Amino acid sequence: MKSYLYCVCSLLGCLLAAPVMSATLPGIPEFIDEMVNRHQFDRDDLAAVFARVNHRPQAVELISRPSTIKPWLEYRASFVNARRLKLGLAFWDKHRSALRRAEKQYGVPQEMLVALIGVETIYGQNCGNFRTLDALTTLAFDYPRRAAFFREELENYLLLAREQQFDLFEVKSSYAGALGIPQFMPGSYRKYAVDFNGNHKIDLLNEPVDAIGSVANYLKEYGWIEGGPVAVRAQVSEGCCSEITKIPRSLAVWQESDIVARGHVSPSEKARLMDYTVTEGKEYWLGFNNFDVITRYNNSDFYAMTVYQLAEGLKAARQVN
Repeated sequence: MKSYLYCVCSLLGCLLAAPVMSATLPGIPEFIDEMVNRHQFDRDDLAAVFARVNHRPQAVELISRPSTIKPWLEYRASFVNARRLKLGLAFWDKHRSALRRAEKQYGVPQEMLVALIGVETIYGQNCGNFRTLDALTTLAFDYPRRAAFFREELENYLLLAREQQFDLFEVKSSYAGALGIPQFMPGSYRKYAVDFNGNHKIDLLNEPVDAIGSVANYLKEYGWIEGGPVAVRAQVSEGCCSEITKIPRSLAVWQESDIVARGHVSPSEKARLMDYTVTEGKEYWLGFNNFDVITRYNNSDFYAMTVYQLAEGLKAARQVN
């Protein structure tokens, strides 16, 4: 009897440990039809691919509770810290030629590029451990809230793999399917990635110089203004909390409401007012066009502010050193 129970328990353990396949998720057959008709994929090949895809519910769990729901100071401390400053300075020193070239070509400051790559993957040290095909398939067909977006990214991933001729099952990503050193989604990879090291190959998975040029190109394409302000602290009078808004206003208009920029910025520059909860209460900032461009990378004011503050820290540390 003990032997029988042991065998049953072992079998159950194996079944529970085995990955759940995604091939039966609703919508995959129709998706295969679209890829065959629109992009001339082989139907049998795609069916074989999806028969090997694992369903990863953890991807849905993680994307449903993003890190930006943390309090501001806790979130900031995860990215703006001594470790990232140290690693960022080393990355800057190692790739200073590529960073200078990117700044000159695209108009994005070097410290901003270094900071963004540092926030995304700690300079390539943490590019994700989800198999990209598993993550994107799960989110495309088991995350209704953003199914259309991830279905499009899955389409782009299949096209990217065909164009780049890499193994669909070998590439790892974040739980959301973001790829490589700069964490580009497949669609952004295909649209904004550049061969910045001139080796006739675009490789964001392994080549930091390509990542540097691609991030700069991405920000420029989304409207980065060379030499433009990003964010400045604001002095806010009591009773102005209702002024928090997503609508940009000129600094001159803000000043009429007793909201004053703590920095040398033209009164004609437009910005929106943001608040961050700190130990002493509220900290107010004015975010300009370039701040909003950073949010096109990740649609979060917390994210954009950490990138900006890490960039400022890196610039200050580099000037000291």
